[in-house]
Amino acid sequence: MRKLNGTTDVVILCGGMGTRLREETDIKPKPMVEIGGKPILWHIMKHYSQHGLSRFVLALGYKGDLVKEYFSRPQDEKWEVVCVDTGPDTLKGGRVKRLEPHIKSNRFHLTYGDGVSDIDLSGLESFHRKTGKTGTVSAVRPPSRFGELLIDGDMVKEFEEKPQLTTGHINGGYFIFEKRFLDYLTTDEKCDLEFGALQKLAREGELSAYKHEGYWQCMDNVRDMEYLNKLWQGDNPPWKTWK
Repeated sequence: MRKLNGTTDVVILCGGMGTRLREETDIKPKPMVEIGGKPILWHIMKHYSQHGLSRFVLALGYKGDLVKEYFSRPQDEKWEVVCVDTGPDTLKGGRVKRLEPHIKSNRFHLTYGDGVSDIDLSGLESFHRKTGKTGTVSAVRPPSRFGELLIDGDMVKEFEEKPQLTTGHINGGYFIFEKRFLDYLTTDEKCDLEFGALQKLAREGELSAYKHEGYWQCMDNVRDMEYLNKLWQGDNPPWKTWK
């Protein structure tokens, strides 16, 4: 695996309330919901660090003090973690813009704090460099919300839990941007990321798509959380790229 430049910043959006995970997020922010005893945020950061990236800028909002408290404890990882309060109700675009004084690198990675993947981050960055565009988004095929039954007559021939859909791509949440992308954003709390800045970038022909055909899973609800914990307890969780 080719290591990336360790000084490239990784921005992670950690401010949402996670209303569909209310059983967990009543007491903690969504990125702190645990998989195998570790916050999903830790899993995301471990994947980035496996590719050589170690400086993380976290956009905090709802219950952000719990994220700060977690990273104030001694850690085994050699990470630089910058926690920035970006407001309790700020939309994602405004959160990213409010991080601008803390983003040091001319190019930065960005992702959400609630999804895991085995995406090749080195391949993503190499692809982005070749396109010369302002931004690149990972395009993934989403897993089905429900299990799929293959039925022959009255008999179930195959039972597949959450199969991968074979057609269509969605935003996989692993982005890379040139720093000039920040000019598309404002610090206004109503400034969104997907509905606004990314739409404008796409219309201008400045947003490329890196197709990731490997593993990807977001944690939207309790069912997703239980599913990811079940996979973690197995022999080879598909997003675990580190040893």
